[in-house]
Amino acid sequence: MYHSCRQLLEMTEARKVPIHEIVIENEMKNSNLSRAEVIENIKKRYRIMQTSAERALEQPLSTEGGLITGIASTQYRYSKSGSTLCGRFVNTVMARALSCSEVNASMGKICAMPTAGSCGIVPAVLITIGEEYNKTEEEVIAALITASGMGTIVVENATVAGSEGGCQAECGVAAAMAAAGAVELSGGTPAMSMEAFSLALINVMGLVCDPVAGLVQIPCAQRNASQAVNALLSADMALGGAVFPIPADEVIDAMYKVGKLLPVQLRETAMGGIAATETAKDITDRIFHR
Repeated sequence: MYHSCRQLLEMTEARKVPIHEIVIENEMKNSNLSRAEVIENIKKRYRIMQTSAERALEQPLSTEGGLITGIASTQYRYSKSGSTLCGRFVNTVMARALSCSEVNASMGKICAMPTAGSCGIVPAVLITIGEEYNKTEEEVIAALITASGMGTIVVENATVAGSEGGCQAECGVAAAMAAAGAVELSGGTPAMSMEAFSLALINVMGLVCDPVAGLVQIPCAQRNASQAVNALLSADMALGGAVFPIPADEVIDAMYKVGKLLPVQLRETAMGGIAATETAKDITDRIFHR
């Protein structure tokens, strides 16, 4: 059993196994399920992620107020244009993250990873890396398990709720989870996964939760896209040898304390940030009062 990043890393190093192996065993003990049952449960969630990451790429979905209708298909077309600044791969990752958000906003089925508001980050990153680098489904699922294991540590020791810790606790933690999984999927060590996790989380430290009209659309969807990219760059930094001097557990603790310091207006109440702008107020009035 592990309750911290340090314990998880020590277990992987002592047994010379990847993170996902320890996470599977931990889940078996906690759930009284067999290894096959644990993996099958993850596969079911992975199928939901695959569907939501693809569903809005070609056909716009109807969302409340039309706030993010069509953003995934627009980004996806651009990804194939041959004239992007970040290239086809990164733009495809963003499009898939936006697709999950669009599915969520249209009341479709998504897998909260770790929350509904951040549901596109982990799927977009891991599915696209798997596709781009010809990884097997088993390898992608192993990376997904690694990401999940890192997320459980945050849930146990801090929060993944925007209402408690701001968007850093939702999209930020999702980016950190995706970064850790991306490192494993790319052949990195457990220590590198921990570095990537920390790097992704510090990159978004202090991010507020300010949904326009109180809906999980703006800026949630856009942050799914940006934090998917955060996950990629953090993974690349770790794979390239970057070492962050603050341990992952301390980064999680810092994120939690920062979240507690945020005023209530910046924690999912739609009372601050861009949700309090004049245009956002007009949007709210248009959707709910006209």
